[in-house]
Amino acid sequence: MHRLFVAIRPPDDVRDLLIDAMDDSPDFRWQDDEQLHLTLRFIGEVDRPQADDLADALGRIRAERFQLRIVGVGRFDQRRAGALWAGVEPREPVAALASKVERVCQQVGLEPERRAFHPHITLARWKGRRTREVQEFLERKRGLSSEAFDVDCFILFESRLSRHGAHYEEVASYPLS
Repeated sequence: MHRLFVAIRPPDDVRDLLIDAMDDSPDFRWQDDEQLHLTLRFIGEVDRPQADDLADALGRIRAERFQLRIVGVGRFDQRRAGALWAGVEPREPVAALASKVERVCQQVGLEPERRAFHPHITLARWKGRRTREVQEFLERKRGLSSEAFDVDCFILFESRLSRHGAHYEEVASYPLS
């Protein structure tokens, strides 16, 4: 089985900006450079034939290049856990690309994604109650922003889980026109 997702990888200078925004707080499990990406669609576990079908089908997506920029930070809360993230703008071109990826996923037999698409780059995760620490981080980093950067491709990744966290391996890259 292959654990897959489709994402945009920000350029080096944007990843450097995001890493610089992270602090040494032990309250959070910070992402490392390899893990910084904007997920267009989490696929999950699929067998080799379906993974191959998906890789081929993603190659038929036609979309124009666009620009994004980092704008602000936010949080996702779950039961006694959560994630800190950096937002991106404009939302429209990345949402349009995510919609095309979603259509392809359904065409190869994957279940539709039920969660609303919220474009972001995860910076850290936490477990337990971290209300004060989360609020302090959001306050300190609320002005986080970058210059616009070009999005000229999207990538199919395989995620391999280990006791040290997830390791992402590029399976295929798909250029935008």
